[in-house]
Amino acid sequence: MRCYWKKTSVVFLFLLLVLYITIDNKGHGFNEEEKRWARVLITQQLNSDRNLQSFRDLQNDSLPFNVSYSFLAGFPMQKQKYLTVGLSSIKRKQGSYLLDTLNSIFTQSSEEELKQMVVVVLLADFDMRWNEQVLRDISNRFPRPILKGHLLVIHAPQEHYPPLHGLKRNFNDAPDRVYFRSKQNVDYAFLFNFCANLSRYYVMIEDDVLCSKNFFTAIKKVLSPRENSPWVTLEFSKLGYIGKLYHSSDLVRLAQFLFLFYQEMPCDWLLSHFRALLAQPDIMRFKPSLFQHIGLYSSFQGSVNRLKDEDFEENPTDVPDNPPADFFTNITTFEKYSANKAYGNVEQYFWGKSPSVGDYFTLVLHKPAVLTRVLIDTGTEDRKKDVLISARVEVGKDPATVKNKVECSIYVKLGDLVNGQFVKTNIEQNMHSAFSCLRIVVTESQKEWVIIQRINIWMLKNCHSNAWYNLKCV
Repeated sequence: MRCYWKKTSVVFLFLLLVLYITIDNKGHGFNEEEKRWARVLITQQLNSDRNLQSFRDLQNDSLPFNVSYSFLAGFPMQKQKYLTVGLSSIKRKQGSYLLDTLNSIFTQSSEEELKQMVVVVLLADFDMRWNEQVLRDISNRFPRPILKGHLLVIHAPQEHYPPLHGLKRNFNDAPDRVYFRSKQNVDYAFLFNFCANLSRYYVMIEDDVLCSKNFFTAIKKVLSPRENSPWVTLEFSKLGYIGKLYHSSDLVRLAQFLFLFYQEMPCDWLLSHFRALLAQPDIMRFKPSLFQHIGLYSSFQGSVNRLKDEDFEENPTDVPDNPPADFFTNITTFEKYSANKAYGNVEQYFWGKSPSVGDYFTLVLHKPAVLTRVLIDTGTEDRKKDVLISARVEVGKDPATVKNKVECSIYVKLGDLVNGQFVKTNIEQNMHSAFSCLRIVVTESQKEWVIIQRINIWMLKNCHSNAWYNLKCV
């Protein structure tokens, strides 16, 4: 990878920093920390060899592209972050949402969260005048994130792109559509390639989204119990290529994959193939959604695009933990509506044929947890009859494998479903113990089939116990 600093960008940013160090747009002087960051940034920008060496230390020799990225604003930190938020932006025929998207990222994040993340914007248009204008807008609007290393703006020159004209017209797409989706695949490949070693995790968004408040903390909450679990893609929005999260260690392969098949199909189709090829057959999507599409006009031809994610919450206060678990049931499963789809997925659910008395649906946590709250929903809006009419909910301890399934040896009743639903709070106050199993036991046979739409679990962090008297939380 080759990285070059544009002289004009250095001079422009130097003048901008001098201006902002003296007085900001609101007439208030910067504090000492911001002045220190400004001095560091000026030193880094004016000593490109030193900065390039620091950046090379972050890179992996196996990166697939020999791309000369231009740093338009910001500088890479030598220490890896926890999360990179990446987005690519091009000139639209109508509307522009990039500044609103960046503003949402920074205003919806606390200072502590921002210290653990970096935002990377790839200005991917071939119109350099547009790129320069957007760069000025970004620098004027977000000087502090640039000064503190929270924001990087980059560009990959046109000469590094593969052929974008005369490509195969798969799906009978018009030539301009083929050009748009093929270039977008390469844009994303270059963005992934750049971000491969900036952080531990990477989340992709688009340049026309609104973020939930403290989305970083919500993502970290989901990741915490899954750090050692095999997954390829976690989804925090069901729309387009928004809110898709990866291990940064997979970004090199993902970049190669998109680059290899750039002319074959749109990026969201390719990404579903990538996930399946790496042995994650099912979508792992979490609710509420943390990112919302706000753009009215598409980046392709400026067509109207009113897509909204109805599961988005701007200020989510109660995101479930749903730690990794295995699932076992003797209720006959209908087609591909398997048991695991009842757990944390937005548009998927378990669907089983008429259950009988004594039938069970058991969730076995990979690690025991002290539960604080459990929520179970059965049935759906369009299939209201497929509710579980009568069942009790139990928690269990001491799991063991019996006849190819895992089952706990000791169970305690939490309560009964009411009108197909179950909600139990403050569980830890009455049951001072960590549990491994959550079991639904059918107490009345029914002719109707049953849909278990979602099972959500909340738990105390860093707690463990073998009995009520030695519960420990650190």
